[in-house]
Amino acid sequence: MKISLQRLSTKDLATLTQRTLEVSNSGKYAILNNHPLVTELAAKYTDYDAVYTKQTFSGKGKDVAMADGERDRAFSSLKAFLDGYRQLSSVPNFQLAEDLYQVFVEYGLDLDRMSYSSQTAQMKKLIEALELPENSQKLALLSVSTAFTDMKAKHQNFEMIFGEQANANAGLRQMASASSIRRDLEQTLKAFLNLLTAMKNVTDWKEVYAEVYEFVKAAKNSTLPGRGNDDQPQ
Repeated sequence: MKISLQRLSTKDLATLTQRTLEVSNSGKYAILNNHPLVTELAAKYTDYDAVYTKQTFSGKGKDVAMADGERDRAFSSLKAFLDGYRQLSSVPNFQLAEDLYQVFVEYGLDLDRMSYSSQTAQMKKLIEALELPENSQKLALLSVSTAFTDMKAKHQNFEMIFGEQANANAGLRQMASASSIRRDLEQTLKAFLNLLTAMKNVTDWKEVYAEVYEFVKAAKNSTLPGRGNDDQPQ
């Protein structure tokens, strides 16, 4: 009963193991009742089944990027307003706009082009500076307090979603490696198939060998030439 288990896809390996266990635990073959190798195979399959389809990452990357885009737009809009207003020396309070614009200059006019971590650090400082009483009053006099509040809220929303992504990714990485669990399953399944092969001419083993052999043939046929391990866990 020859088969290269390493060449099977993750799902085909799972299917072959599941079918083998169903036959072994069906009660049809007394020789396999409470057999230690069957028990071990079931345990290895349980571990493998829990992780072989798990994602490497949380999948929250799009949400993080969207939240970052929203805070970028809020930042750029307030910055652009102050930049335009400060250049209109004929309008009231243009100097207030100049003062606030210089706060943006201090913490970086290109925040929206920084990395997530750099932008977060600078945005935190910018928000703290704009919340100082003298700057908060200037924002109010220019009627842009709401815009500032929106920018702050978008930044806080980004931080919340980014934190969720970090926690989810950390949890996934702490799970046992799918590749190491696969190797354990392959070794145990191979040992069981070798046992059936060694005993295939013994009366009580002939039928179970024949049945499992059909599962092995189906698994081998499911592996296309040249397919290799492209969908196996790395």
